[in-house]
Amino acid sequence: MIRLFIIDDHYMIVEGIRSLLQSEKNIEWLGHAMTAESCMAFLQHDLPDVLLMDVNLPDQSGIDLCKVVKTKYPKIHIIGLSSFNQQSFIEKMLENGASGYVLKNATSLELIAAIETVMEGDIYLSHEAAIVVEKNQNSKIPIITRREKEVLLLIADGLTNNSISEKLFISPTTVDTHRKNLLAKFEAKNTASLVKMAIMHQLI
Repeated sequence: MIRLFIIDDHYMIVEGIRSLLQSEKNIEWLGHAMTAESCMAFLQHDLPDVLLMDVNLPDQSGIDLCKVVKTKYPKIHIIGLSSFNQQSFIEKMLENGASGYVLKNATSLELIAAIETVMEGDIYLSHEAAIVVEKNQNSKIPIITRREKEVLLLIADGLTNNSISEKLFISPTTVDTHRKNLLAKFEAKNTASLVKMAIMHQLI
């Protein structure tokens, strides 16, 4: 069971995410905070596994709060949550200890993939965020996570989503999300062109 807590000062965002995730049996919703102060007060008596953290908070920058939380509670996995995919926000969150960065327009599948990915100790960037970072690094090679690399290798071996999910012990829907993110990152129209581009970039 993954214990989840969210800090965001927009109640509609909090309720939206809660409704997206409420049917997930392996995610326990611990609640939410709307300020950095109330978040720190909550963490004094209960620690989530994953903390979804808004980058812009009314009393303190989420970027600064991320560093404070990771310093005091290093085992918490933090995912930055924002409406903005600016490189400076993404990089500063990661530098301050965040394990991921997701935009507020994320689907439930992407949120679940992000949560599962950071719980495995990997970094998760929504494909929009990854594209921004990639472009600013002046690199034509897409940035992919360790889990996406594993999925990519199995796709190249011709495995179906169900077969990949069994092999990696993740749900088929999560595999499908990784597959779609890979297609977006490589700007590939189908699996064949995805594999071809991955070979060209020497990723497989």
